[in-house]
Amino acid sequence: MSLKELRTSLLNSSSKEQAKVAQWFFKTGKGEYGEGDVFIGIKVPVIRCIVKKYSDLTADEVQELLSSKIHEERLTGLLILVFKFSRCEEEERKNIYSLYLKNTRYINNWDLVDLSAPQIMGGFLMDKDKGILKDLALSENLWERRIAMMATFQFIKTNHFNTALLIAEKLLNDNHDLIHKAVGWMLREIGKRNLEAEEIFLRKHYKTMPRTMLRYAIERFPERKRKAYLHGKI
Repeated sequence: MSLKELRTSLLNSSSKEQAKVAQWFFKTGKGEYGEGDVFIGIKVPVIRCIVKKYSDLTADEVQELLSSKIHEERLTGLLILVFKFSRCEEEERKNIYSLYLKNTRYINNWDLVDLSAPQIMGGFLMDKDKGILKDLALSENLWERRIAMMATFQFIKTNHFNTALLIAEKLLNDNHDLIHKAVGWMLREIGKRNLEAEEIFLRKHYKTMPRTMLRYAIERFPERKRKAYLHGKI
């Protein structure tokens, strides 16, 4: 299967109506976080089906997808990497991880981050030094900061919370709503597995953390406790 054939498959699956919806949903207007991004209108389940057919593309071909101006092509490239990563040995995983890091400038919307960072960044770093996540959390690039937080989802799933809590703490004063949501989401995921671990963090920071972050973190709490947190009465 060739890159040209893959692109033809994507175009044949595209929809102008869906593209318009995506351009609104992913905030591509002037001054918005996805400003200028180009969508052709393909839903993720359709892209996943296409990925399975073209998962044997070379690293150079995947690189072409990652650097494409078309959002769905970038997503396809990332999902091919995720697919390969889940089925390869350590040396090839290292190559995929390195390719991912070299292309963070193209991983420039929340869906691109969320559908790839846990599996690739988190997956590779699971048993390794995680210092790179601290560096990414301090990046001026919004999406690298979100990558840092979302990568920890893979650790959270295996009941390892320390790195997630460390990155969350570094991002407490971030000024972007998309980081507030990501941090709150990961805190909530920690709480699903260990409520005490989440609440130790919340009791320390809930009065000063951004409101959106707190709301996401306590979304599943009983109503009475949720209101207590929101009103600063814990």
